[in-house]
Amino acid sequence: MVSQSMRNVGVFAHVDAGKTTTTEHMLFKSGTIRSLGSVDDGTAQTDNLDIERQRGISVRAATTSIIWRDIYINLVDTPGHVDFLSEVERSIRVMDGAILIVSAAEGVQSQTETIWHALRSLSIPTIIYVNKMDRVGVSVPDVLEQIRRLLSPSTVPLQVPQGAGEDFTGILPIWNTLQDDQNSELDLSTVITSVADHDDELMLRYIEGEHIPIEELQNRFQSLTKSGHLFPLCFGSSQRDIGVAELMDAITTYLPSPMGDVEAPLSGIIFKIERDKAMGRTAYVRLFNGYLRNRDLIHNVTRDIHEKITQIRKLEGRKFVDLGQVFSGDIAAVYGLSQSKIGDVLGSTVGVPSSPEIAIPLLTVQVHVQDEHRYSDLVEALQELTDEDPQLDLQWLQDERELHLKVMGAIQLEILSSLLMSRFALEVTFDQPSVIYKETPTKSAEGFIAYTMPKPCWAVLRFQIDPLPRGSGLVYQSEVRSDDLLIRYQNEVARRVPEALLQGLHGWEVTDLKVTLTEGEHHVWHTHPLDFVVATPMGIMDGLANSETTLLEPLLKFRITTPEEYGGKVLSDLVQMRAEFEPPSIIHGRIMVEGILPVATSLEYPIKLRSMTGGRGVMSSSYAGYQACPPDVHVDRPRRGVDPLDQSKYILSVRNALS
Repeated sequence: MVSQSMRNVGVFAHVDAGKTTTTEHMLFKSGTIRSLGSVDDGTAQTDNLDIERQRGISVRAATTSIIWRDIYINLVDTPGHVDFLSEVERSIRVMDGAILIVSAAEGVQSQTETIWHALRSLSIPTIIYVNKMDRVGVSVPDVLEQIRRLLSPSTVPLQVPQGAGEDFTGILPIWNTLQDDQNSELDLSTVITSVADHDDELMLRYIEGEHIPIEELQNRFQSLTKSGHLFPLCFGSSQRDIGVAELMDAITTYLPSPMGDVEAPLSGIIFKIERDKAMGRTAYVRLFNGYLRNRDLIHNVTRDIHEKITQIRKLEGRKFVDLGQVFSGDIAAVYGLSQSKIGDVLGSTVGVPSSPEIAIPLLTVQVHVQDEHRYSDLVEALQELTDEDPQLDLQWLQDERELHLKVMGAIQLEILSSLLMSRFALEVTFDQPSVIYKETPTKSAEGFIAYTMPKPCWAVLRFQIDPLPRGSGLVYQSEVRSDDLLIRYQNEVARRVPEALLQGLHGWEVTDLKVTLTEGEHHVWHTHPLDFVVATPMGIMDGLANSETTLLEPLLKFRITTPEEYGGKVLSDLVQMRAEFEPPSIIHGRIMVEGILPVATSLEYPIKLRSMTGGRGVMSSSYAGYQACPPDVHVDRPRRGVDPLDQSKYILSVRNALS
């Protein structure tokens, strides 16, 4: 079985909560690095890219390791800015525990909530660390109330802050307080009542006035935190090195060691790919079962290919160390996997958790290179960057010589521009980003295609297309017997359906539908497997033409806080942007309003809000799904390639391409 002396921990937070500073202090206190780096000075250990050092923000998830109290801890420091949420999404999947950092000054922000819900969807045990306790205006009761209201009422303070704001001097362990002091939210009775909520026997003893031994309470609390029922809350100021050691103690005590079996068949996942100047393409792998060794030939289940491992390394402090082997539960940098991609499963899917979907690009943008002679260089560079961040989803339209990317926001475009210049010496410009719409069937309908001419070919398909609720995605099934349509032909149809739905009647991806293959026919002499590559898009588009499609627009969940005197103007703006929102609340002279609004109408509003309020108004937002556009909104996108509805032209085009 996996060693109990290991932890895999992700560090997550909203931007500017002090995440990288906290990680830096952990590295220093553990003795992994000899001198403290600084985010402001561009010397932080986990900020490896030039742009990260220049801008003082994390762009990529950074993996490192420390040893604390004889426990080996793999730490993954993730970006805090919403534009790089894809890095967070990939990291969460491979963690056994998490630290969620909340700024005591700013409180729980939109990114904090998004990450929290993703952690809960995977039941990952989590420690909440309230950082920046020394900031002016910090109120411990306000922070506690907000955390319990917006995150979880099962949050339990492990420490009592000694002062707050400028008067913050340190922390006192909750275990040093009294059990019978019922007048404070920060004493031992808080721990007892929280544990007792999950333990009827202990609750009865507590009600009857029995003294609960500290050691017993600690053991029960530890069990409940490792199982994700209770969430320890720590306080500190990482910049002043207050609370960091106690946070590291909490990691070793309250977060679980990885599960898994070294003797079981190999099971792992690639969650990060980067380029090393000396070593080349590096795949970061988390093993759930089994082991990897140099020169092993491993099976990539996702792509059904085999690749040979050439080297295995691990980052310890500022340098890589050659391992030669890595065992279940651990994380390592693996070399030789030239064809494998992020998200690929190695060996077996047993024990590999699903991935939360929190990073949804809502904008698309076209990229241009300043020097047209370097167009092919730009193609290669963008392919390499998409390999490292699949969410970019590079669309290369070779005939039109167009390059399109999916992005999260303006900051990501700035970072991409800087990366292309610093890494590839390419100067680029971007068109104005446009919103990514989607389509969905308006009603149920059938699609039919009999592809029997010009010979030789034979593929007959009938599809039933049904709309599904928002967020359902694509559901595909076949009701056709293998006697009527061979399984290998049915598999070809199943592979082609998602491709056929990438462009609907209005040119956007079609989603939230069920496609059922109800009829299929092949010919014993005339049918070739490629016939179904040609026929499937025509059958699907015929069904969409019969069902018609409804345009869907992306929505944001937002929270705006602004001085009270700007409240009326903000509410008026929200109405103009077609927002739906709750009645606003007023707290300490500031108005706060929450709701949902379309991305298309609010792209520039954060800038407008800051300008209008002199920088005192703040808007935070996160993805909230898609909904049907109002009837007066019409946004068509030019179709790429020949429309399968023009069957004669489409058949000629595809047959020429396939030949």
